[in-house]
Amino acid sequence: MSKLLLLGSGELGKEICISAKRLGCTVVACDSYPDAPAMQVADANYVFDMLDSDKLKHVINLTNPDYIVPEIEAIRTEELLAQELLGKVVVPNAKAVNLTMNRDKIRDHASSLGLKTARYDYANTELELEKAVENIGFPCIVKPVMSSSGKGQSMIHEEKEIHAAWITAVKGMRGDRQKVIIEQFLDFDYEITLLTIRQNNGPTLFCQSIGHVQQDGDYRWSWQPAHIAPKTGSHPIEQEARRLAKIITDDLGGAGLFGVEFFVLNEEVIFSELSPRPHDTGMVTLYTQAQSEFDLHVRAILGLPIPSIKLIRPGASHVILAEHDSDDFKISGLNEALAEPDVDVRIFGKRQARPNRRMGVILAPNVDKAKQAASKIEIKPSI
Repeated sequence: MSKLLLLGSGELGKEICISAKRLGCTVVACDSYPDAPAMQVADANYVFDMLDSDKLKHVINLTNPDYIVPEIEAIRTEELLAQELLGKVVVPNAKAVNLTMNRDKIRDHASSLGLKTARYDYANTELELEKAVENIGFPCIVKPVMSSSGKGQSMIHEEKEIHAAWITAVKGMRGDRQKVIIEQFLDFDYEITLLTIRQNNGPTLFCQSIGHVQQDGDYRWSWQPAHIAPKTGSHPIEQEARRLAKIITDDLGGAGLFGVEFFVLNEEVIFSELSPRPHDTGMVTLYTQAQSEFDLHVRAILGLPIPSIKLIRPGASHVILAEHDSDDFKISGLNEALAEPDVDVRIFGKRQARPNRRMGVILAPNVDKAKQAASKIEIKPSI
């Protein structure tokens, strides 16, 4: 029976845990706060700061896992590199985790491989930010090199907004790197996520691409398939996205699922970001595929066969967001949301609500039905 050490225990980690336990694995879930979603279904859990190298090393030695599975950005990746040298298996590997936990490293790496990106620059201080914005031009996007779910991101349209953007980025940073990326704003046609699965003993596989919409830097809804094509992968955008995703994931190596994000502008596929783990937009696969992105990730980790990836029906996801700060709240509207045929609701089990925090997701046949169901659910303080 394999043991997985899950570093990060949010909603994605919870689904990884469920998929792993269905295949007989033992899962130890870790996060910086108690009773995180994955901890509620794991075999054991530890609460500690994963940016603390000594504490991370201690938990790894204490649990002696077969696989170390990162699920968040705020991890001391240098320790994972050291653990891999000692023989531990990091998923997909320590190089990939180290590069992708920081937007600057993976963006530079993608450019070095010849993938087209938006123009970008970096800044470690507000003064450097002013110079970088002058170089990139207006409008541009400013975001921390280490963050998640849109935290710390803002758009700058004019010089007077630079100071506020810097403050927002610093407040939204995860980890201990006070550095931001400044990115050319692309008025793209749409965005896609391409879930890419690398296997140790098999070819690289792809899920049909997922269309998604972001607001304030965070995903709000997604749908699969993103393109209607005569057969899987035959759409020209799909073919090009697969070619580019294979280039960068082959270079990173290892086994597991990668979420590769692209902008599409005038039929050109432009690299955006990459996560070496299941992707939030990919929660739609819980509805659309015979094996979800989480099932596929675990199969690839364990070296189990993946004979095919089957889309069993089209579908969409839509987030359920909190509007208030509260640790004593109630969720209403489930009856109304679930009264709609073919609609499912997943509540993540987070114990603390705060404005714009993802608390659950709607799964439905299409975006309109997902939006409609999401509008019926409210998260309000109990008092």
